[in-house]
Amino acid sequence: MDTLSFKTISANKATVNKEWVVVDATDQHLGRLCSKVAKLLRGKYKPNFTPHVDCGDNVIIINADKVVLTGNKWNDRIYLRYTGYPGGQREFTPAQLKEKGEDRLFRKVVKGMLPKNRLGAKLLGNLYVYAGTEHKHEAQQPKSIDINSLK
Repeated sequence: MDTLSFKTISANKATVNKEWVVVDATDQHLGRLCSKVAKLLRGKYKPNFTPHVDCGDNVIIINADKVVLTGNKWNDRIYLRYTGYPGGQREFTPAQLKEKGEDRLFRKVVKGMLPKNRLGAKLLGNLYVYAGTEHKHEAQQPKSIDINSLK
């Protein structure tokens, strides 16, 4: 009997194909850009995506200081954190996060789009954010991708 046999491919640490990609954040909307970056980090654009394995790419975001938020979200949007003590709820805006460092705003937004477990923490370590066009990962020979071409 001649039948086609399809096997489900489950990637593991040894068979995964990780790459380095550069994303330019110039004039990109923060949430839309970060959702695509989270998918890249997770590996959702790859045909051998496996939910419990780090099969995503290492993502380098350049020109992070040129990202856009529409309306007055730089000052009106509020993020909360809690110190653990009574009355210890602190609030901060995207503008305040951007002042402390370009990577803090991107890490906060992308972290919320990744799994809330050890895998999500490991995936967040594959994100590198730089304010200008220069980055220190030239030795990895990253390829530049157009983020607008991704769904």
